[in-house]
Amino acid sequence: MYTFILDDINVQSEETVFEAFLSWIDYDKKRQTDRLAQLFGLIKLPLIDKKYLTDYIDTNQIFKDDPLCQMLIVETMRYHLAPEKRSSMRSVRTKPRKATLGSLYCLGGMDSAKGPQTIERYDFRTRSWQPDGHLNTRRWQFACAILDKKLYVCGGRDGLKTLNSIEVFDFHKKTWNVGPPMLTNRHGLGVGCIGGPLYAIGGHDGWSFLNTVERFDPETCVWSYVASMANVRCSLGVTVLENRIYAVGGRDGAAGLREAESYDPHTNRWSPCAPMHKRRGGVAVTACNGFLFAIGGHESSATNKCTVRHDDGERYDPRCDQWTLITSLNRPKEALAIAAVSDKLYIVGGFDGKVLDEVEKYDPEIDKWTKCPSLGTKRAGACLIHVSNSIHQLSLPTSLSPSSFSSLSLLTTSSYTLSSPTFSKRNKDVSASCHQLSRLVLS
Repeated sequence: MYTFILDDINVQSEETVFEAFLSWIDYDKKRQTDRLAQLFGLIKLPLIDKKYLTDYIDTNQIFKDDPLCQMLIVETMRYHLAPEKRSSMRSVRTKPRKATLGSLYCLGGMDSAKGPQTIERYDFRTRSWQPDGHLNTRRWQFACAILDKKLYVCGGRDGLKTLNSIEVFDFHKKTWNVGPPMLTNRHGLGVGCIGGPLYAIGGHDGWSFLNTVERFDPETCVWSYVASMANVRCSLGVTVLENRIYAVGGRDGAAGLREAESYDPHTNRWSPCAPMHKRRGGVAVTACNGFLFAIGGHESSATNKCTVRHDDGERYDPRCDQWTLITSLNRPKEALAIAAVSDKLYIVGGFDGKVLDEVEKYDPEIDKWTKCPSLGTKRAGACLIHVSNSIHQLSLPTSLSPSSFSSLSLLTTSSYTLSSPTFSKRNKDVSASCHQLSRLVLS
């Protein structure tokens, strides 16, 4: 039950757990200081924000005099500094608590009819998909990204025409607004954000395949063209890795593409990368733990009825410019939606000759796909976006001081809930219920 309680603690972030830990230490310093390292090791330090780690933990005098605590801090620093080595650093401290994972949102796409405008949200605690609003415009083959804690939905098709329109969801106000339209109508595009600006890349304008790229400045709300890609690409995969934007695969009208290229916003130049092992149009691409992953896709033109769809994926290492094949999905498919959550990949929907509702999760450490609960609606060409608690819970206090947190709940195997009062460093008169809670978890 000890481990179960720790993994199911109902908190929005690991910083909350650390603040509670400090409060428990303050309540009974003499008793708790004797086993400081033991208690400190129960916190999932690698999952704490880097800035918070350096500002509030590494500088805390209480840990400087304990060599075991220092070892845990050094371990955490290595985890943050070498994301490509995280698979070899996995431990109970790197496994996220369910409540801290945020949510997955699946938007739009094509079904067997006209295409759903509905949005579905995946809750990691209940392992279920639930309806959660809808888009104002029917869209598929569009792209979306989070910028300035707002969700930007860009381009796509509505069944009649290719769009250049933008919808923007404000997580704080819970409202949809119309954003400045792109300079070019685009479906089958990709988008990525680096350091503030949003980039819309490639696609098809309804007449021709595109290699053009445009940049949206959120401060001026203006789109402008930047350097074009070397290849025209539609239904490509786009992701950001190590301050570069990668454009991977897609199709050029004749066939799927193996080629990949990366964009440096500082030099405004595209550079070629090693080609993939297979041609992949309609490919799903994301970055995770310092690597780039390209999943599924098709070989030839989408209009070719004999096209070969892929049931596997590839992993790209930017340090050696090399692609490696990974294990297969449960079936060949294209037009997938993909997102990385913690150190796992999630793919949803897709097309294998018919529209799919299935969801799969990939663990890079063991190179294995597992089945997850299916979507409520079949979707191909949808978008999947991971929304962290820091964005989704904007109505909560943004300060991480102990006084900001109240009603910290723990779920136990007996299905009862214990709630602690507000934690506060200034008020050391912690109530008896909080003391009992600390004894239950830490004794």
